[in-house]
Amino acid sequence: MLFSNRLAKETSPYLLQHAHNPVDWYPWGDEALQKAQTEDMPILVSIGYSSCHWCHVMEKESFENSATAQLMNKHFINIKIDREERPDLDHIYMDALQAMTGSGGWPLNVFLTPQLKPFYGGTYFPPVKAYNRASWNDVLLSISKAFKERRTEIEEQANELLNHIKNANSFGLQNPSLIHVPADELFTSKQSEEMFENIMKTADTEWGGFGKAPKFPQTFTISFLLQYHHATGNEKALKQACISLDKMINGGIYDHIGGGFARYSTDNEWLAPHFEKMLYDNALLVVALCDAYQVTKNNKYKKTIEETLQFIDDEMTSEEAGFFSAYDADSEGVEGKFYTWNKSEVDAVLQNNSELFCSLYDITEKGNWEGVNIPRIKVEAEAFCELHQLNIDLFNSTIEECRKKLFETRAKRIKPLLDDKIILSWNALMNMAYSKAFAALGKEEYKEKAVQNMAFLLRAFGDEKKNGLNHVYTKGEAKFNAYLDDYAFLIQALISLQEITSNQQYLKRAEEFTQIVVTHFAEEETGFFYFTEEGQKDIIVRKKEVYDGAIPSGNAVMAFNLHYLGVILNKPEWKEQSMKMVLSLEQAVLKYPGSFAVWAGHLMNLINGYKEVAIVGNDHQEYRDELLKEYLPGIILQTASETIQEFPLLAGRSTEKKNSYIYVCRDYSCLKPTSNTLEALSFLRDRQLIQ
Repeated sequence: MLFSNRLAKETSPYLLQHAHNPVDWYPWGDEALQKAQTEDMPILVSIGYSSCHWCHVMEKESFENSATAQLMNKHFINIKIDREERPDLDHIYMDALQAMTGSGGWPLNVFLTPQLKPFYGGTYFPPVKAYNRASWNDVLLSISKAFKERRTEIEEQANELLNHIKNANSFGLQNPSLIHVPADELFTSKQSEEMFENIMKTADTEWGGFGKAPKFPQTFTISFLLQYHHATGNEKALKQACISLDKMINGGIYDHIGGGFARYSTDNEWLAPHFEKMLYDNALLVVALCDAYQVTKNNKYKKTIEETLQFIDDEMTSEEAGFFSAYDADSEGVEGKFYTWNKSEVDAVLQNNSELFCSLYDITEKGNWEGVNIPRIKVEAEAFCELHQLNIDLFNSTIEECRKKLFETRAKRIKPLLDDKIILSWNALMNMAYSKAFAALGKEEYKEKAVQNMAFLLRAFGDEKKNGLNHVYTKGEAKFNAYLDDYAFLIQALISLQEITSNQQYLKRAEEFTQIVVTHFAEEETGFFYFTEEGQKDIIVRKKEVYDGAIPSGNAVMAFNLHYLGVILNKPEWKEQSMKMVLSLEQAVLKYPGSFAVWAGHLMNLINGYKEVAIVGNDHQEYRDELLKEYLPGIILQTASETIQEFPLLAGRSTEKKNSYIYVCRDYSCLKPTSNTLEALSFLRDRQLIQ
């Protein structure tokens, strides 16, 4: 009979992976926390996620080992946490680990006092001493001994660490005194130049991206460079944005057979990823690719958008129109096995066309990674055809046929594990990606996907009893109070969906959720928002997150949301709060734009001046879609068939004639309306026209 621990009753795929460990795991909750206090035992919290490679390694080596489990069960209350279900706890204890060791990662193993205060931690520990790391068993024994024999010292260390976490959370207490100064006096082009120059200090101009390996996509920085190019005409900014996207698309981080991007590259050339595919990475890359396509009209970006969204549609979309979280890196216990190829396999499938395909995708007998091949493109198709004197159209059709055959062959392999959690914040990012893809490419199916997904999110994650939202939905059950990111990203997705559908109900829902955030998440003294809502009892500190990392900072997105909705709904207090947030972080954003790239994008729009666009009339949708195809950062857009008095941008607009009119405004002061989209575009691109 298979042993089961308490995790067997959970819905998280990650927790269920550990449900048959001999470790007496608890989920985070009252039962475990009260037991620790009652028995005065230290707590071991182990945090990971389903597609984490080293989490799997440590489970196999240690958590499945009976002798190790016996040590853990004897000396600790053992708690397993899915970081994607409880990012609030992950943030707190990751901060503690970084303060203790200077680094972090997953699995995150942290030891707590019965009062939940951390006092020791680490990431992966081997089963025997190796890699200059103590063995896991040695760690367990030494921590248990110290807790019994040096309790006072441990309590003091835990209190110091907690104070450190609280102090690190005290930014923003200086109240900016410049809130009421006109924006054109606060923000200048010198600030955008400073951000650009600081970004380029870390840019890899040969292989794209920023910094050295491991390399993450940093899509917000790419989008900033496109904004900067749009505002200044700086070709260096455009080149770095495009080479970053081009090298990723050509590299092994992109799945050339099935579409979609892996999380990051372990090398400078984007060849070898950790092979997990995360929903949020693909959403954010689609948004950046849409920006790049609008700027350049490069069909390579269009093709990659379409292939990535096809992957999402085929592999990561539920029957209810929700988006799943992730695919694991491993299959059959081997990292990347599903995605890599031996040349003999490719030869057998493609036969006469194998040599052509292998030449393009760098597939060799020796292999380009650990004895196998990760398909990647080293020479662009056009240059490849010119070099080999091939007809480009025939070449493209042949390569596409080869890809289909390899895809069909790969589909017979054992797939990596799918994490079928549906997370509100990540779904909102993908919803926005579909809205952006409709805007850039004009495909109605993308708009329909966004509408269907939003209907599901509002239905499945809503909680009328508490007048708010939940964070995660699995197997028909929604749970955990929504975090700041959930609300912030959903509000932004509603704004984007309003822009492509002209449905004002989305704005009303955005207003409703924004009011919840302002009421229940705000720190009154600073204007910033806590990650968790007020009243949560099982955390030792309410964190404020402002860095833009793998996903945007909820505070950065809320700063944008408050400004946008402040204009649309004529709520000057929301615009003022947004400005307060920006001014509090301004110096950090200017100095470290790579770490605050979403903030930097919002600051760029303030420097260049947000413009309002209203389109009113029977043909408003046609005009709307023409404008949406263009790259127009810093545009606040609202459209309708007739005047709507409750919205300032749509109030009092002329609808007497059959023509639809485009109004280009700034601070509600509008130029003469036009029925010519080209004229409207010239207005929008002229920075000096509206002051």
